[in-house]
Amino acid sequence: MNNEMSEYEIYAIRYARKDDRRSSDNFIENDGPDTEMPMDFFIWALVNQDRTVIVDTGFDEKAGKARGYAVTRPVAEGLKQIGISPDDVKDVILTHMHWDHAGNHDLFPQARYHVQEREMHFCTGRCMCDAQQKKAYNAEDVSHLVRRNFEGSVTLHDPNSDLADGISLHWLGGHTAGLQVVRVKTRRGHVVLASDASHYYANILQRRPFPVLFDTGQMLNGFAVIQKLADGPSHIIPGHDRQVLSLFPAARDGLDGIARLDADPRGTPA
Repeated sequence: MNNEMSEYEIYAIRYARKDDRRSSDNFIENDGPDTEMPMDFFIWALVNQDRTVIVDTGFDEKAGKARGYAVTRPVAEGLKQIGISPDDVKDVILTHMHWDHAGNHDLFPQARYHVQEREMHFCTGRCMCDAQQKKAYNAEDVSHLVRRNFEGSVTLHDPNSDLADGISLHWLGGHTAGLQVVRVKTRRGHVVLASDASHYYANILQRRPFPVLFDTGQMLNGFAVIQKLADGPSHIIPGHDRQVLSLFPAARDGLDGIARLDADPRGTPA
């Protein structure tokens, strides 16, 4: 395949934010000062001449309101601002099925969903009988994926698989039993969309796990796997870190909250 066809532009689209979050909320152990550490919510779009792939689908206003979060830019609006019609999207990757990554059910009617088989087992099995483990899942999101599976529009992936030339999926677990990360070939090298395998740069760079998790050992091992998959620290993209929007240029001038991750970064993550 032509090298340019296997390289992707990557857009990080912020659709919600939580400004009042503290550092003590973001680490299992926080032995430093308790400082402001806001959380941003993203989906990602992978685009080349041949294919558009969406990574995670976010949440809508109804789901956000039920949990006390406000949508600042609906996902559909963010996609349209970079020229993507949700109706035309053929592939959606879900890194995991938590409520803030697997909503907006009706937005991609033509898409095939890609999720780890372990995640489907986890969110439809006995672990969802436990109040603590099911807290971050919405039954409506899980039901939607089950329905799409019966319709023949879901691919359940093994731990490591290629979705297309230049895009591969890698199971890590840790945060959930079936969490996967996405490795993407770009003009500046291989970028890893870590999603909630590392909510913030500090989680992976300082090896300090986020407190919402299924398996601590898997999360720590996942940090090492991500660092091997990525071509450098600036090629790792955490799931919720506001630094992403300051480290990478805007998709176009005047477009706030949408960054180009295949572009050269402006600095190094902290």
